[in-house]
Amino acid sequence: MKNVILLALVVCFLQGYGAQKEKKSERKKAEKGWVKLFNGKNLKNWKFSEDEGTFSVKDGAIMVHGKRSHLYYDGPVSNHNFTNFELKADVMTEPGSNSGLYFHTEFQDEGFPDKGYEVQVNNSHSDWKRTSGLYDVMDLKEVPTKDNEWFTMQINVTGKHIVVSLNGKTTVDFIEPENPQYKGHPQRKIAHGTFALQGHDPKSIVYFKNILVKPLP
Repeated sequence: MKNVILLALVVCFLQGYGAQKEKKSERKKAEKGWVKLFNGKNLKNWKFSEDEGTFSVKDGAIMVHGKRSHLYYDGPVSNHNFTNFELKADVMTEPGSNSGLYFHTEFQDEGFPDKGYEVQVNNSHSDWKRTSGLYDVMDLKEVPTKDNEWFTMQINVTGKHIVVSLNGKTTVDFIEPENPQYKGHPQRKIAHGTFALQGHDPKSIVYFKNILVKPLP
């Protein structure tokens, strides 16, 4: 009888161990494919427009504070040319700040990027279009996050399908129509390109860290 009980305990232990091992393996698989775009130390592989002083590194994050400028990813991952992908970043805004995260864009010397889409970063700026909306396409009036708190924003693009989430909750689920036309944005369309962080104005202070991408087929 003791042997039977002992055998049962061993079986239960092995089953539990096997389940834990399987879950760990699944987590590792899920984490595979994610690549850092920002090393947390300096702005290597990033290229700024207009004003270099707008971007700096503070406490392991990219600090955006200064005149209008944009910081474009210009590194080796996918030769900074992405089509289908998952992108995620931890973001924090100070009160009254405005920024954005562009995708499918390309470097330009000055002005707001013409090419690609912008995901808004703005919890309390005078512009009513709030964080994690698709700017001038599917805007949000309210957002469940606050200034001075880190939040995670994720952007998934597959074909014509764009999904944006904030702290794991979907805020935008958008399929681009045929021949999209948005006032003031003739090149706002799904194509391919790089990512860019926005320096909107001298009064805005925004931080980005843990910027990761998973290129998809």
